[in-house]
Amino acid sequence: MTHSDDNAITVEGLTKHYGDLRAVNDVSFTVRRGEVFAFLGPNGAGKTTTVEIIETIRTPTSGRVNVLGMDVTKQKRDIVPRIGVLPQGFSSYDRITVRESILYYRRLFGCSTTDVDALIDLTNLGDKRDVQFNKLSGGLKQRLGIAIALVNDPEVVFLDEPTTGLDPHARRAVWDVLLGLKRKGKTVFLTTHYMEEAELLADTVAIISKGKLVAMGSPEDLIERNANYMCLTLRSAEAGVLDTVRRLGFEPVRDDRNNIRVRVKQTDDVEAILSGVKGAGLALPGMDVRKPNLEEVFLGLTGEVLHESAPVSGATP
Repeated sequence: MTHSDDNAITVEGLTKHYGDLRAVNDVSFTVRRGEVFAFLGPNGAGKTTTVEIIETIRTPTSGRVNVLGMDVTKQKRDIVPRIGVLPQGFSSYDRITVRESILYYRRLFGCSTTDVDALIDLTNLGDKRDVQFNKLSGGLKQRLGIAIALVNDPEVVFLDEPTTGLDPHARRAVWDVLLGLKRKGKTVFLTTHYMEEAELLADTVAIISKGKLVAMGSPEDLIERNANYMCLTLRSAEAGVLDTVRRLGFEPVRDDRNNIRVRVKQTDDVEAILSGVKGAGLALPGMDVRKPNLEEVFLGLTGEVLHESAPVSGATP
């Protein structure tokens, strides 16, 4: 893999050790300029370590990482002014207003020419510019955090789970901001626990599991490549169903809503599972069978779920 002017980020053979623990194991990928890139992985997969190396916060054990054509281990001082970062759980000073918060960080970062009002408009905070931080809702605080991450007019913006804990309306408002960043030509590096967020917003999705990159492509490509099966969901399955399905020769996984999900290749497989569960005298309140979405692809590739999907009915960004 070689660096191209079309790439905002190039990662080649990235490895990070913590003693005997190999947190990141020979990971390689590129992020194109101007795209929304979603980086997904369960807890402990190496996701945070990888992102912090790209952000110049941590040093790799081996491999090479370039941001905007610059080596993160040698040109940190040149990279930092050209990137923006919204950390998870962003917070500001309680008693200063939205506009004052952005002004404060503008001075802190030495960006005297930054148009504060333009940032307020970009993040749809115009009617909140004089509201104190402690009076803002969670969604408004996140939008302010994005505005602050843009104070230095960065070319690449790193957003760490920007909609976690927000209600659907606030989440969609943040999505509108992210799509606005893309329209302005920014490269957005997004980590998220919401599968529908990645599926709706991202041009490219990369999935990391146990320190290794296991899949990468557009959401549509990932789903298509993994669509040679159907996903059978056994809802609210009682104890014993998991073992019964496993004894039938399948590999079921229980999700965080107490459902059991099984990959099946044909309707005969579904009938065999249902007959086996019924024959074991086990109750089955409900079930469905469908082609996989990005959440099922993630589950199949990693054997884990990220987060309960957030409702998105009624709107797309």
